[in-house]
Amino acid sequence: MHPELFKVPWIGLSVKSFGTMMVVGFLIAVFVMGRMARRSGYKPEWITNAALYAMLMGIVGARMFYVFHHHKQIGENFFDVFAVWQGGLEFLGGVILAIVFLVLYLQRKKFPMWEYLDILAIGLMVGLGFGRIGCFLNGCCFGKVTDSAIGVRFPYDSFVYNSQVRPDLARNRPEPRLKIDDDFFYLSADGKRILTADGKGVLKPFDKLTETQKQLVTTGADRCLKVLPTQLYSSAGAFLLAGVMYLFWRKYAERRPGLVVATLLWSYGLMRFYLESLRDDNPFEYAWWVIYKGGTISQNVCLYLIILGLFFTVFLLRKPAGSD
Repeated sequence: MHPELFKVPWIGLSVKSFGTMMVVGFLIAVFVMGRMARRSGYKPEWITNAALYAMLMGIVGARMFYVFHHHKQIGENFFDVFAVWQGGLEFLGGVILAIVFLVLYLQRKKFPMWEYLDILAIGLMVGLGFGRIGCFLNGCCFGKVTDSAIGVRFPYDSFVYNSQVRPDLARNRPEPRLKIDDDFFYLSADGKRILTADGKGVLKPFDKLTETQKQLVTTGADRCLKVLPTQLYSSAGAFLLAGVMYLFWRKYAERRPGLVVATLLWSYGLMRFYLESLRDDNPFEYAWWVIYKGGTISQNVCLYLIILGLFFTVFLLRKPAGSD
């Protein structure tokens, strides 16, 4: 795990791995979409502009979605809601707002909506593939505990470690998976753990631990339990979908515009629904609007994406080929 890639000398600016991979993913996605636009006879800069606006709206939507179902982890300071640099983006929230924005934007510009959405959808998967590598480096979006050889151990005080040494009532887990001594936490005068706003104990930083404690959390009994690298699964799945959808686009783009994005909606929904069952970070949801009670919010959003994607797939297949 490398949440910080490096610091810029003299000014001490920290370059984060997650943000870096997002930028890399966006630039490569723009390159791919530009080539596709040129092949279709569109100006690449039109696609680039739409992608840039969609990315900005996607970041807003991803943060809104995260705040919506992790509101207990947000500090009491109102401006903490905007502290994206501290972590906290939900991909599906970004997708929803970006799609709404793109539909309105493309209609206003009188651009061919379905053709543009097909190209942008493939670019989205390319960007997501790199973004999930950033998640792995950052340590977020982690999987369930596993004994398999593909399991990964994250360091002390990572997202994974914090999850394992604390109860998680949002996932019906009243006891921590990994029980460590109270001495690893900041304690009040009466010997009780000092709690955060959401009622969770505050771990001491690694450099405040004793040498014995450092050994315990790095190679000893108190080290992080192995978890599934679901971030890398998601990255591989996104790249695979991008490749398959590109071949699909090459074959059907002119005859069935929109079929790529429609197919991607339900195929990504299926993939993400399964991957979400392997993750151990998102809370379970029982609200009135969910289809799958006890699933995560992302799983329920995926079910709606699957329904929407199948609807548009049938709708577009029933239209005469090449018609608007």
